[in-house]
Amino acid sequence: MPFEQHQEKKYPKDAESIFLAALKVTEKFEGKVISSAPEKFNFTARFPKVILGQTLGERTELSCAVSADGNVVIDAFPLDAVERKLMFGARKGVTLTVVTWFIAHLEHNLGISPT
Repeated sequence: MPFEQHQEKKYPKDAESIFLAALKVTEKFEGKVISSAPEKFNFTARFPKVILGQTLGERTELSCAVSADGNVVIDAFPLDAVERKLMFGARKGVTLTVVTWFIAHLEHNLGISPT
């Protein structure tokens, strides 16, 4: 299982709504936005080891880009203790869990049934 995750999904909503819903999820997960381009509907955030009361074991960096047609691209990878990309020794499934939860909460905020 790769440590890095890449997922793409298309939603029948406008880019701004999706972008704002994604930022809301980031806030709920206590993530910290480290870069953002609201005019391009994309951002990068770092998430702590503990999300929604669950200890996952690693920090995660996640970037989210929304295109005008509602396509969402999410890329994520684990971080070490000083917030550098973790190249080896990451726990299996942590990054995938963060991405899966992120998408589930994004869909909930958009009022879309999980698929």
